[in-house]
Amino acid sequence: MTERPPREGEIALPFDPAKTADDARIIFVGRIRSPWKTREDCPRNLRIARERGLTASVEIDAPWRPGLTGLEDRSHIILTYWMDRAPRNLIIQAPRHGSGPRGVFALRSPARPNPLALATVRLLELDRTAGRLTIDAIDCLDGTPLVDLKPWLDTIDQAHDAAS
Repeated sequence: MTERPPREGEIALPFDPAKTADDARIIFVGRIRSPWKTREDCPRNLRIARERGLTASVEIDAPWRPGLTGLEDRSHIILTYWMDRAPRNLIIQAPRHGSGPRGVFALRSPARPNPLALATVRLLELDRTAGRLTIDAIDCLDGTPLVDLKPWLDTIDQAHDAAS
């Protein structure tokens, strides 16, 4: 994790959650390979990543590759990944693109007590044997650990009455 100076209005916790966390025994099942090597290059969200027009891939580690069986007929998948280079101690943040400080749970920022991220992406190609999935875009740094992936199901994953 690269430290950055706090922005005006930000508040850090008096402790680092990474050092006090209980062991949830989360394992990583692979890595995300993206074009983004630095935080400055990385798009701040998936919409911007798609606008840049660069595909990415997901590499599933060998023991987990049989779990890809049946995914061939899916158009979209949901990725859960661990933003391993994000700070975990900011409880109030001041986003560069925001209108003032906001609580961590009111933001989609990777800086959070448990830096889990979620993305619904288009599955372009699947090589089960190699454990490689090509996806339309992603908004994380190259090498980000993958926690899980699930098929996107229109009967479950559409929020018909959502408000933003």
